[in-house]
Amino acid sequence: MPFLQIRVLSRHPEFAEELLLANGADSVSLIDAGDDPVLEPAPGATPLWPRTVAIGLFPADTDPARVTANLREYLPDGGQVQITTDPVEDRDWVRNWIENCPPMKFGKRLWVCPHQRIIEETGCETVLLDPGLAFGTGTHPSTALCLEWLAEQDDLEDKEVIDFGCGSGILGIAALKLGAARCTSVDIDPQAITATRDNAEQNDVDDRLHVLAHDAPFSAFEVDVVLANILARPLMELAPTLGASVRRGGALVLAGLLDRQAEEVRRAYADAFDFEPDVSRDGWKRLVARRR
Repeated sequence: MPFLQIRVLSRHPEFAEELLLANGADSVSLIDAGDDPVLEPAPGATPLWPRTVAIGLFPADTDPARVTANLREYLPDGGQVQITTDPVEDRDWVRNWIENCPPMKFGKRLWVCPHQRIIEETGCETVLLDPGLAFGTGTHPSTALCLEWLAEQDDLEDKEVIDFGCGSGILGIAALKLGAARCTSVDIDPQAITATRDNAEQNDVDDRLHVLAHDAPFSAFEVDVVLANILARPLMELAPTLGASVRRGGALVLAGLLDRQAEEVRRAYADAFDFEPDVSRDGWKRLVARRR
């Protein structure tokens, strides 16, 4: 069904968010109104930009004049607030993924495909993917770099893996398809947990993939490979936990960091790990290290 979208540019975006929800919005998003990306929010923080737009999504029969009047009345800067309203047609998000994200090959032996566009190639494994509302389709350079690393490994057989910040589950599922024995997937986003479970079932690896509940505490336990595709600051803050999760001789794959952040992240792990040459793409870096 169609929706009504109301965009609010105010000096008080969090207050605007509350007012949009109070006036019946089904959902509210906060986005950057300029070009000031916040790339490293602190864990648990809600980062805001210098100019933030609050976007409320309402049922199509909502009276925009009523909502606009309430926003102007209750926002402290109501007289200067910029408000726009637009109808939004509903979209089939799975169909959109299928149409705009064709099958992708990583290395010589891994395909990632939408369910309706399966590629089968001798000597290759195929991951069937519906990202749902979770991050991780293989199109982002960080995810692609991790998938390429997995596809290059010829010794994953019987290995135990942790996929930390699993998103859609794509990395852990790929590891299992490429020979790993077991994977534990971890994420703080409940939508990611749902997507990972669904994708694991679709790829027939759900019996070998354990998904840790989004609100369950993670305690280090040793495995052969730890994949952590998150952001630079959490990678540094979690260094004691992630590092302790890699058994001696095991691999640590870190991604989600910018080129300029690589050295600082490397220092956080340098006491216990030896690093391989970095790999970079479009300004994003992948670090790989082995536990001494």
